[in-house]
Formats: sequence, C-alpha cells, structure tokens
Amino acid sequence: MGNSNGLTVEELQACESYHWYKKFMTECPSGLLTFYEFKKFFGLRNLSEASDAYIMTMFKTFDLNNDGFIDFMEYMAALSLVLKGEVQQKLRWYFKLYDIDRSGCIDREELLMMIKVRMSLQSVRAINGLPSEMSAEDFANMVFEKIDLNGDGELSFKEFVEGVQSDDTLRKTLTETLDLTHIVQKIQGDMMSNS
Repeated sequence: MGNSNGLTVEELQACESYHWYKKFMTECPSGLLTFYEFKKFFGLRNLSEASDAYIMTMFKTFDLNNDGFIDFMEYMAALSLVLKGEVQQKLRWYFKLYDIDRSGCIDREELLMMIKVRMSLQSVRAINGLPSEMSAEDFANMVFEKIDLNGDGELSFKEFVEGVQSDDTLRKTLTETLDLTHIVQKIQGDMMSNS
C-alpha cells in the first residue's frame, strides 16, 4: 500500500519502534528512566517548586508499576497514549494527573494548582481555547460549576469523564492544554536527525 520504501505496515511499525528504542537507550543506557533523567529527556530545567511537583506527578502516572523508574515498556505505553490514545484513555490519564493526593477525587485546589503550573510551563497567561481574560481560578470555578453535579467540591472519576465528554469547551480545552504531541514530535525530529 503506497509508501515510498515498499514496506508493510508491520515493517514500518517495527522500524518506528526501533527508533524509539534507540532514542530511549541513548538517553537512558540503564534502560530505566529516573525522574532526573525524565526531566532532562524533555529539556525541563530550572523549574519552580510547583512545576517540579507537576512533572513528578506526570512521571508517576507513567511509572505504571510504581518502582520509581520508567522502563521502555512504560515509555512506549506513554507514547501510545499520547499519540494514539482514545479520548476515554486520555481522560483517565488526565484524571490521574490531576488527582495529586491519589484520593480518587479531584478537589478545586488540585485542579487549580495543575492548571497554574501547566500555564507557567507553557509561559501563557490564558488557557488554550478560552478567552484570554479567563484566569486559572476562573477556569477551575467554571469546571466545578459545570461538572461537580453533586456539589461536594470534589470531582469523582465518573463526574470528571462524563462532564468533560459532554462539554465541548471543556473537552477541547483540556485536550489542548494537556496535549503532549509537540514533545513527541520534537523527540521524533531528534531521532530522524540522528539516524
């Protein structure tokens, strides 16, 4: 089927996996990515304490077996989620990322902190997809007004997923704000230039 090299889909996927593996092992010869290496891998340095905590939370969501490292399989699972994940899968990951204390619910402070940190990492004053005058506080309040159906000040997984899926603005905003494909594209570009 029309590719310039005459390769099958399986051969293309194997080639792509090889490049990802090569990149991973070049950056992390031990085969286990530590938190420090994770930050270095993505060019994250001189972070504020809040930003560092956000990145640690992100690292922990990718460390599926909670051993303090990201191995190649966990790395590939993360890439697969970012590149090919369905909305439901991404929302599950977003929920884990926002549920900082792992209580099974997201409270307003957790959501607000994650939004502020994400905005500081992107060096923006407004949230993608929303009017520039909407602050992180306004956005957090809007989220809770729209999807905290029982009014308890916490978002359960069910409230979060159903609420975001039923609201086009929230879905678009959250998926754009947490979109990591630009990072993956940078890695792919680095891989191709080093091939």
